[in-house]
Amino acid sequence: MKYSRILLKLSGESAGGPDGTGLNATVLESYARQIKQVIDSGCQVAIVIGGGNIFRGLGSTGDGYDRVKGDQMGMLATVINSLALESFLIRAGCNAKVFTSIRMEPVGELYSRDKASAALECGCVAILAGGTGNPFFTTDTAAALRAVELKCDVLLKGTRVDGVYTADPEKDPGAVRYETLTFSKAIEKKLRVMDQTAFAMCSENGMPLIVFDMNREGNLKAVTDGNKCGTLITL
Repeated sequence: MKYSRILLKLSGESAGGPDGTGLNATVLESYARQIKQVIDSGCQVAIVIGGGNIFRGLGSTGDGYDRVKGDQMGMLATVINSLALESFLIRAGCNAKVFTSIRMEPVGELYSRDKASAALECGCVAILAGGTGNPFFTTDTAAALRAVELKCDVLLKGTRVDGVYTADPEKDPGAVRYETLTFSKAIEKKLRVMDQTAFAMCSENGMPLIVFDMNREGNLKAVTDGNKCGTLITL
């Protein structure tokens, strides 16, 4: 095992299955199995999951929603997804706990770095819900922030594609996958892997990022074992 503590970032759309909306039990079961496999190998796992399958704050402003209220609604959507993932993890035999960035007891415990770190040390999957707790910040930024706070070895972004491409591979058949990238090059080429705030957080704190296909069963274990899987982004 190459990594002993990881932050896994999952998109809300992925949890919604092929349609990218709602919650897909088959996908959540697959994610829970893969996470259980990694936990059993001795790796500590923290998770941030988005909420785009339920509500996307930034995209809602064009529909007339106030940006701050829209982002707050998006934060609540991540809590719903986190509770769903917690249920599937517990069913799979994992010890899992939801921490929320804003006070929401008894839905979840208010996040603190020390409490989340202690949970990880005990083999509990720490699901970090509610983004940063502030509007104008994405769950990608929240994932980068929590990865740095919790001193994770790596930030893993599980997506529907097997890495970072020169263009959207689902739209451009000529797109070429990068094996490795630097944060500066990703920003320069405007590769939409994560937002620039998240990139800056990782870059400034030396947090490596791996983008990989989470929907291919076994990939999460392969990544944590140090196998080449996806695209590695470093300084």
